[in-house]
Amino acid sequence: MTPTQTRPRLASKARLRFDRKSGRHMLLYPERGLVLNATATDIVRLCTGEHTVDEIIDRLTAQYGSAPREAIESQVRDFLRAMADRGLVHDG
Repeated sequence: MTPTQTRPRLASKARLRFDRKSGRHMLLYPERGLVLNATATDIVRLCTGEHTVDEIIDRLTAQYGSAPREAIESQVRDFLRAMADRGLVHDG
């Protein structure tokens, strides 16, 4: 699911929530939840169906200026692929 022009969107069954107790973001879906690190949270926030994968990578590259674009691109693609495999994101 990571061709550069796809527009990732969270599946309707998934919700991004902030857990005040742990101080972390979680991706909640039926009967389960994933605790997200800061980078994963930033990716999920951009999965609105408005941004292409390339645009998400560009935004994160600007945000994390010290990290090489290739590293960010690899992380974004791997994360989106894993979330698509779980049915948590799809092409919007």
